Amino acid sequence: MMSKPSVLFVCVHNAGRSQMAAGWLRHLAGDAVEVRSAGSEPADQINPVAIEAMREVSIDITANKPKILDYATAEASDVIITMGCGDVCPAFPGKRYEDWQLDDPAGQGLDAVRRIRDEIRTRVENLLADLRPTT
Repeated sequence: MMSKPSVLFVCVHNAGRSQMAAGWLRHLAGDAVEVRSAGSEPADQINPVAIEAMREVSIDITANKPKILDYATAEASDVIITMGCGDVCPAFPGKRYEDWQLDDPAGQGLDAVRRIRDEIRTRVENLLADLRPTT
């Protein structure tokens, strides 16, 4: 892995879980990690409840847009984190993969999305600790 690792978060719609994870990693890592997110079937917009849940922890994801997962983005990423997309998410050789089993925030109320947000934060903190070089 290069000195500045790159992480790609992937879920089907790129509107909830992957956007919250990308928001957390940007917030916690600053510019030490290149952060990307994409979806196999991107939605038209970010889930408004996910936006609200992240706003509560002072992370603004309103400017983000769901993006299609493409080969170049995956190829340029060191770590690919999939979230509930199963066989829909393609595999790319030579990449580190993690599959995070998380509830889908689509159609959920704010309380449920808060729990998902907090679980994502814990997983992102663990990922970041693993990515940082030991000194």
